[in-house]
Amino acid sequence: MQKKDLGLAVLIIVVGAIVYMRNPLFLSPINLGNTANLIGLFGLFAIGQGFVIMTGGIDLSVGSMIALLGVIFVDLVGKYGVPWPLAIAITIFAGTLMGLAHGLLITKLKMQPFVVTLCGLLIYRGVARGYTGEATAGFPFGASYPELEWLTIGRSFGIPHSFYAMVLVGVICWFVLHRSVFGRHLQAVGKNEDAARYSGVRTGFVITTAYVICAVLASIAAIYFAMFTRSVQPSSHGNFYELYAIAAAVLGGFSLRGGEGSIVGVILGAVLLQELQNLVNLLGIPSSLNFAVMGGVILVGVLADQQFNRYRQKRRAARALDILASQAPSPGGARLQSADPSERLSDPT
Repeated sequence: MQKKDLGLAVLIIVVGAIVYMRNPLFLSPINLGNTANLIGLFGLFAIGQGFVIMTGGIDLSVGSMIALLGVIFVDLVGKYGVPWPLAIAITIFAGTLMGLAHGLLITKLKMQPFVVTLCGLLIYRGVARGYTGEATAGFPFGASYPELEWLTIGRSFGIPHSFYAMVLVGVICWFVLHRSVFGRHLQAVGKNEDAARYSGVRTGFVITTAYVICAVLASIAAIYFAMFTRSVQPSSHGNFYELYAIAAAVLGGFSLRGGEGSIVGVILGAVLLQELQNLVNLLGIPSSLNFAVMGGVILVGVLADQQFNRYRQKRRAARALDILASQAPSPGGARLQSADPSERLSDPT
């Protein structure tokens, strides 16, 4: 665990203790279960956002993608009677195509990630609203899907399956990001794309893959959200979810400049965000302040990241000066080195 992750874990414990002292219901089994479910749901696509931010990019279309893919999944299962395993496969495949489109537009046509994903935000939301005619997409009244419901909204040992899904995805992504060649290439691209390209890294492939991973995890989250809410209102479903993902990633140590990040950190960031949301609810703070809390968290996270990087650069510069000073010869030693060898041999001392 990195120092940033450890500090974030301590902050989570401190905030939790403060909330518990103000309202003991914070540690009740029902509240913990509900919070764990939300952590799992939001953590899934926050991890994907982390991969994109690692490249120095950003994906603003996550919330709209979740709305559109949620509508597709609900209609496939509830309206057209498609078997749910096939419906899951189709939904994930659709998400993969969206991520692939983002990556190709950015790498092949050299468009800015902000512009590409902002257009995606508008397009996906508009398509979802147009497809449903502004109506809510939902399952037929009384419809039941036992296996699918157990997989998505079920619980084992009191822990929601969405939380298990996030942990499983987190473990896989941890190995991919921190223990694989692709992960090293991803960090290299984020730190300096040109240098990575000259070193033989297929930068276009790496960046496109990051956007595909983000979209795939968003499509999985869309399925879980659709089953959790049992209906999808395309005009509001998933609104501002991209902010949650960005905030969780920034809190978890992902630098918006790219090249830095931790999977453990982004999961802890998702935990802290949901803890703050829980704090708002349990302490009776108006829910209208949720977005203010979110904006403040992102601002503080970015400021902390900038200050930390400035401090680290100063430390590196000071360390480099110390090394140069220790390696520089003394004035007396310099004169001795420049003296004639024959003179040094004849010196009686």
